[in-house]
Amino acid sequence: MAPPVAVSPLIKTARYSALIAGIIYGKRRYDELKPIAAEERRVEEEEKKVREEKERIAKAIAEASEETILK
Repeated sequence: MAPPVAVSPLIKTARYSALIAGIIYGKRRYDELKPIAAEERRVEEEEKKVREEKERIAKAIAEASEETILK
């Protein structure tokens, strides 16, 4: 294998600058999206409760109608 080539200080600086800029961008973007995702989870949980209640009621009605048909 050939010996490693010395990397230019300009390239090293550019790479680390891009890395730091990416970390900062990611942190800002995460902070921006986190409350939106929390709200979506909260709404989904409420919808799930309503959906389960409707299913429970439908099941109770189906059982009640079955009992009346059998009698």
